[in-house]
Amino acid sequence: MKKGKLIIFSAPSGAGKTTVVKHLLQQDFGLEFSISATSRAPRHTETNGKDYYFLSPDEFQSKVSKGEFLEWEEVYAGTCYGTLKEEVERIREQGKHVVFDVDVVGGVNIKKHYGDEALAVFIQPPSIEELRNRLVGRSTDSQEVIEKRVEKAAYELTFAPKFDVVLISEELPVTLANAEKLVTSFINK
Repeated sequence: MKKGKLIIFSAPSGAGKTTVVKHLLQQDFGLEFSISATSRAPRHTETNGKDYYFLSPDEFQSKVSKGEFLEWEEVYAGTCYGTLKEEVERIREQGKHVVFDVDVVGGVNIKKHYGDEALAVFIQPPSIEELRNRLVGRSTDSQEVIEKRVEKAAYELTFAPKFDVVLISEELPVTLANAEKLVTSFINK
């Protein structure tokens, strides 16, 4: 069986990457979501093993020291996210294509590791102001957290040139259609 390819979606928080990834997973592309691990506590709507693998900070660091992550980063002070090697290989060995919803540093690192086997897509918000509006509209974070995310987004936008494709997330139906075209083209290549 041929190993699956990798499709990486990265973006600043609130740019729409999770919406795009969820949409693509509902299509018939043979995709499976790579569940990231995190050291943060779950939000009220999140489930362990479905949204993330929720690890204690000690468990996370133990896996780091054992080299069990393909990539990992301390995204916010005291909060780490990473991609477990065993998760990626489990999916690829089934012949499915792996889809990632990761931060920009993680996306760049996965692309470096897999090269042409991976398509790295940067989802860019139309503007920082629109990004702030989306984060406020989610009603999941405090104003302080939103401001930290907006500040971080300005930095993350500088990573866009390191990706294979930049997809502007303006009108949702257009963004989803463009994402489908990118995935179809890459899988059939």
